[in-house]
Amino acid sequence: MFAASEGVVPLSQVVTGGPPGSPVDLAWLIPVVPAVSAAILLLFGKRLGRLSAAVAITAMGYSAVASTLVFAYLNAQPPQDRVVVRSLGTWLDVGGAQGLRVDWGMLLDPLASVMLLLVTWVGLLIHVYSLGYMHGDERYSRFFAYLNLFAASMLVLVSGSSLLTLFVDWELVGLCSYLLVGFWFERRDYASAAKKAFVVNRVGDVGFMIAMFVVFAAFGTLDFAAVLPEAAQVLGAGSLTAVAVGLLLFVGATAKSAQIPLYVWLPDAMVGPTPVSALIHAATMVTAGVYLLARTSPLYALVPGVGLLVAWVGIATALVAALIACAQRDVKKILAYSTVSQLGYMVVGVGVGDQVAGVFHLLTHGFFKALLFLTAGSVMHAMADRTDVWGMGGLWRKLPVTAATALVGVLAIAGLPPLSGFWSKEEILAAAAATPGAQAIWVIGAVVAGLTAFYMVRWFVLIFMGTPRWEGGSGGAVAAHAPQPHTAVHPVESPLSMTLPLVVLAAGSALAGLLNLDPETGFLHGWLQPSVQRYAGETPFLSEGMAIAAVVVAGVIGVAAAALLYGRRWT
Repeated sequence: MFAASEGVVPLSQVVTGGPPGSPVDLAWLIPVVPAVSAAILLLFGKRLGRLSAAVAITAMGYSAVASTLVFAYLNAQPPQDRVVVRSLGTWLDVGGAQGLRVDWGMLLDPLASVMLLLVTWVGLLIHVYSLGYMHGDERYSRFFAYLNLFAASMLVLVSGSSLLTLFVDWELVGLCSYLLVGFWFERRDYASAAKKAFVVNRVGDVGFMIAMFVVFAAFGTLDFAAVLPEAAQVLGAGSLTAVAVGLLLFVGATAKSAQIPLYVWLPDAMVGPTPVSALIHAATMVTAGVYLLARTSPLYALVPGVGLLVAWVGIATALVAALIACAQRDVKKILAYSTVSQLGYMVVGVGVGDQVAGVFHLLTHGFFKALLFLTAGSVMHAMADRTDVWGMGGLWRKLPVTAATALVGVLAIAGLPPLSGFWSKEEILAAAAATPGAQAIWVIGAVVAGLTAFYMVRWFVLIFMGTPRWEGGSGGAVAAHAPQPHTAVHPVESPLSMTLPLVVLAAGSALAGLLNLDPETGFLHGWLQPSVQRYAGETPFLSEGMAIAAVVVAGVIGVAAAALLYGRRWT
């Protein structure tokens, strides 16, 4: 069905370590610095008071700069030398020569480098935003400690050199989500949402654990550098073992990346503080499953039938979540279901064998979803924590920066050219159109593109356009930002600490598509080549121009339908 066109760098070409003092040699500090910061804040946060935010932001700033230097270092190397394993010592050594040996180390390659950049820079902006958003909270320092720990866990996850290292931090990310979603645990519904997220993800973890047992039984190691290049030789194409590993890993990814049937935790998790929602939905937890599928792509290359099943689950998730989003009225729950839907697109990309397209959408989505959640937080900040979009309206004049940046995010996620979401979404659907057995996925994907445009324009119009529907104290249900809602509503624009990250993320949402304008010659395509197994699809069932036009038309129809239905009603 597929022909392998590219592959991961073989074990013989993997570079061990780097020159002393080089960015890759010091890369271990990228997760360690925010982890140490988290420990300091947990121990001494009360004494530090407002300085806690400065400590946390400084730690994330260091990690962001260090991640950029790692990226620059790898970019300066020839492609065959861009896979570096940095061993930090032996973690487990059980059973002698024939037993289990796990080195705690970092796999620094093009895929890890782009994930490090996403987590650190988007995470840094969310930390800055939290300065204003969490102002006055009685557990201010603890919040920043948890944010730092969340980011540190994700940084180890995306740079771990083995399945076991990844799994340990997979669990830490789940723990951090529990702590942050239930941060205002005084509210029973907040605590319940945190427990739900924790328990549902444990279901997927069982599949991940069994997959590790099978991989170790077959390879005698869990190190990526040893397993992935040798997958075809050890397992064999179409083997029962390869099928089992592919399905079991996907079970784990299904929970973390909120795919059917384990998506139910993510919409409820939006009750946490809005910066937490942004971090979970854009740069940390939910991207872990897609990262796992992309990282283990050589295993799926052996069983394309499993990959096609993965793609069908992804498109089913995208469709169901988009339909549910059309009927929601909570300002953050609409965005939560949109995340589930967009994750479905990413899973389609990796499922049909175009991991570059899946990772590309992961990156663009990181910008515009963080932007949208933070604009939602800005709206809630101005509206005394009201979350019902039917009780808003007319906020464009009161919150001009929030509204303008939100519009950029809406157009980006709607997939309208030339914003970033168009390029990444079109690349995924083009890959589906060229994959035997996946043409129907392209059709459904085009429908979902129209639905996405519809519910996101509906979200924007009901919040920002028309006449105010909040005068006289009317409004909807209370969700995040504080356990006790306010009654008076006098909306004003958020402070600079909240609006500046919005502007930066809006720029990223507009321009991130430049990373891979051409699926075959774009920067991201060549950059990720040493890290992922990408397959050459067959001739698509319709021309590229027609495929692009169909998706754009679907988006325009969705925008027009929402504008006519809700714009005329509330203007």
